[in-house]
Amino acid sequence: MNAAEPLHADLAVHGTAVLPHGVVPGALVLVGGNRILFAGPASRAPQHHADRVVEHAGLILPGLVDLHCHGGGGASFPDCADADEALIAVREHLRSGTTSLVGSLVTASPADLLARTAMLAPLVRSGDLAALHLEGPFISPARKGAQNPEHISGGDAALVDALVEAAGGALATMTLAPETEDAPEVMRALARGGAVPSLGHTDASSAVMTAALADASRVLRAHPSRSARPTVTHLFNGMRPIHHRDPGPALAALDAAARGEAVVELVADGVHLDPRTTAHVFAIAAEGAVVLVTDAMAAAGMADGRYRLGALDVTVQEGVATLTDGGAIAGGTTHLIDVVRCAVLEAGVDLSAAVRAASSAPAAVLGLQDEIGSLQEGLRADLLLVDEELRPVQVLRGGQTVERD
Repeated sequence: MNAAEPLHADLAVHGTAVLPHGVVPGALVLVGGNRILFAGPASRAPQHHADRVVEHAGLILPGLVDLHCHGGGGASFPDCADADEALIAVREHLRSGTTSLVGSLVTASPADLLARTAMLAPLVRSGDLAALHLEGPFISPARKGAQNPEHISGGDAALVDALVEAAGGALATMTLAPETEDAPEVMRALARGGAVPSLGHTDASSAVMTAALADASRVLRAHPSRSARPTVTHLFNGMRPIHHRDPGPALAALDAAARGEAVVELVADGVHLDPRTTAHVFAIAAEGAVVLVTDAMAAAGMADGRYRLGALDVTVQEGVATLTDGGAIAGGTTHLIDVVRCAVLEAGVDLSAAVRAASSAPAAVLGLQDEIGSLQEGLRADLLLVDEELRPVQVLRGGQTVERD
């Protein structure tokens, strides 16, 4: 293109944007095809003309990235009959601005895990899902949460190898308890397969958690994976609680996040965590060491009622999902933008930090930071336009408008 020729864009969006370096009033995002051509202060934009111009009065956010989601819209990744049913959940979250979604399974028999991994993997190859996450089966029976105890087992590196093969590159993370039998071998098998160990559902001591995080970091350095840092599954939830004479795994995880050596998930929806807990974690953790997740199950976007999560019955009342038998919290019912809103408006988390924790930070865990998660030139054109209350107004994925009705 001749240097004198103006840049041609399909779409120009003017407004206040959350860019990698902060909130920028008077920003401009130019979209051409499925890519971002420019994102920054409008005063610094290249000469251009656009086929369509949007003046947005709210905020322009990057499309959100959810690392931990079991379903939505009435569909459940651990329970769906086929890939078409799984797409119901994908579209439910996409309509609210989650443009990259990781499909999470729960503890089940090896045969079921292999079958469901193989069924969902094509959705990763097609781009409908960003990756897969396995939550179990190598977890603590004492901290199982809404997991089926029948299929909880000690670590099995051979099963991990088989799951990695069934996933065909789609497996991103796997939750395991650090105290589980053969945990080091499981972590090595995950790293060899290009996946990241995520420590959680654990009754471990602080010392055991600290050692396991260090071990996970070593195996990820030895076998370069999506990320060089292990993750921690929904910090505080599914863990031995903190006590002044028994600090447990949560403080060890938070220490690692403060050093930037691990990435901790937070289900900051006001149900799983008190907003002040969310605020404390953001105040302590290093930049990029917190990711916001939904842990959503089939009831996300749906009415109260009865649902399933794997082999277990779930009752949703006033938007809170609990096991019908036992009452343990059984996943979330929100979309990721709702979690961001709760973090910002109820916990008082800085807007840029909360958005980063729901976009660029999880993208980095997936090893996709050069493709998604930020409003930057060259990245996929995933945009979420929200109002002043952080409620979705318009969603674009790959430059295409997502129908929200």
